[in-house]
Amino acid sequence: MVLPQSLTRDNFSYPGGPATLFDTVVAQAREAEASGFDTVLVMDHFYQLPGIGTPDQPMLEAYSTLAALAASTSTIQVSALVTGNTYRNPALLAKTVTTLDVISHGRAILGIGAGWFELEHEQLGFDFDTFTERFEKLDEALQIIHPMLRDERPEFTGKWYRVHGAMNVPRFRDSIPIMLGGQGERKTFRLAARFADHMNIIAPLDELPRKVQVLRQRCEEIDRDPATLKTSYLTSVVLVETQTEADAILERMPEERRARAFVGTAEVIADRIRNEILGAGVDGVIVNAPLNGHEPGVVTRLGQTLAPLVAH
Repeated sequence: MVLPQSLTRDNFSYPGGPATLFDTVVAQAREAEASGFDTVLVMDHFYQLPGIGTPDQPMLEAYSTLAALAASTSTIQVSALVTGNTYRNPALLAKTVTTLDVISHGRAILGIGAGWFELEHEQLGFDFDTFTERFEKLDEALQIIHPMLRDERPEFTGKWYRVHGAMNVPRFRDSIPIMLGGQGERKTFRLAARFADHMNIIAPLDELPRKVQVLRQRCEEIDRDPATLKTSYLTSVVLVETQTEADAILERMPEERRARAFVGTAEVIADRIRNEILGAGVDGVIVNAPLNGHEPGVVTRLGQTLAPLVAH
């Protein structure tokens, strides 16, 4: 599985409010499909994230949204970036993603991570646990989910989860791709080497070449060919006409977002993605357009900007 250029949604604060919110999301997904993106992804959160907005701003539930997008498109893949493992029983998650694959005729990807947003857990009643415990849960969950997405019936009894001959039908295909998201070299990368088809690396840009190398080492440690684990990098993109516009936007942007945001003309953005992401050895790029992605034509322009970079 390769995600050469993918579009993700992390901001649902659109003009018109709830009455037109999903119509705007569908329009973006269809525009992405028409302009060469291979995957559309949504966040698996219930509150808006720090650095993007306040917790009470609009946030759609991920898998309801993905199912509706699958029915509203025809070729583009659909996924969460990434599912919070702590929010769902792993067998239920495997069933949910398999159902999404049936609805989409084989276009689902399971993106998954350990979970991290403590406020959601605290206010909505999900167990947050310790950092170590969340990764214990993710490890156990993948031992259930991985075989269930591959037409197997796992038997597993762990500290956190259990299944006994879990069935998962109907299914559209025998294997659904798994994508992990994160940057942890000891835990996340080892889990990716064992279970994943794809690793979305989340890290500062200056650390990206080293992260790619460590991920390859984790594959080699278990005698896996690193070339079989594809990689991507997530960045925010704001496409503008002039550098003056770009400078003004960067001035207003929170520092934690600015460090991983590409703001500028098409030429500037293309050069930076080519040199700083693809040049670091990453296979593909996942972009979001938090400021103007809802405006008709912006996603098309992003597709035109990225297409030459990922042409095979």
